[in-house]
Amino acid sequence: EGFPISKIQVSGATLASLLHRSSAAAGDVHGYLFGSAAVSTPNIFSDHSSTAAAATSILVPTITSFFSIPSQFPLPPPTSVADSAALLGWFSARRKTPLRPSLRDSTTAFSLVSSPRNSDLDFPPCIFLLITTPFQDQLIHTHEYKAFQYLGNKFEPKSLSIVNIGPSFRSQYDSFSPGIQFPVMSIEKDSSGQTLASKKRQSKDQDQLNTCAEGFDVGRLGRLMASEGGDAQEVEDLYDGMVAKIDSLCRLVEQTNARVREQESRNESLRRRVQLG
Repeated sequence: EGFPISKIQVSGATLASLLHRSSAAAGDVHGYLFGSAAVSTPNIFSDHSSTAAAATSILVPTITSFFSIPSQFPLPPPTSVADSAALLGWFSARRKTPLRPSLRDSTTAFSLVSSPRNSDLDFPPCIFLLITTPFQDQLIHTHEYKAFQYLGNKFEPKSLSIVNIGPSFRSQYDSFSPGIQFPVMSIEKDSSGQTLASKKRQSKDQDQLNTCAEGFDVGRLGRLMASEGGDAQEVEDLYDGMVAKIDSLCRLVEQTNARVREQESRNESLRRRVQLG
């Protein structure tokens, strides 16, 4: 049996990459969607047991990556693009067509869900994302997309939530665990007469802190644990360093995405040359 879901999530970067792949391709494309599916229980703060009992768990799949090929070629057997990514479904991107699944889409979805290869998956690959372009060319609104779940031999429309950092992302903080942590700091004492081991430890802590915040000395972080713990300016400086680190990472991602798009354009040109013979 299928698993009914309330909504489908996709990261803004993944959706942007999908739309770019759709517009940059010479024709229609299709492919697989990968990601993860997690059970989310909404937090309801109430002293009444009846309200707490009403909080039910919901299954929320999140699309994080994809694989695409031109639509004139059949989809190959699906393989996960990463050890942590599971097959969630597939997508089809085509031009100037109605924003509704076709008979061919139903056949593909049924084949994917009923495949013995996918019978032992915890979450069946039942998600379908349809991407089209308007019938009349527009300068701003260039793409339309809609998400579906293939359940009970039919497509059921589902809301597509674009996940980014911001107010709408806060509901996921309940299961959030930091990937990078600050170094463990002890209350700072007299630093005179440091041994070689302590200096090596301080250098290691500084390297770890540099992954979280730019331009903030590990000694200042140690003092925040002690005498300057209530200094608002020090906390603001630490926050500014963290924001600066995020900004530098964002610039690095933008540069990397630009290189990826350039490489995709080169690959597309090579494919056209090969097809033309």
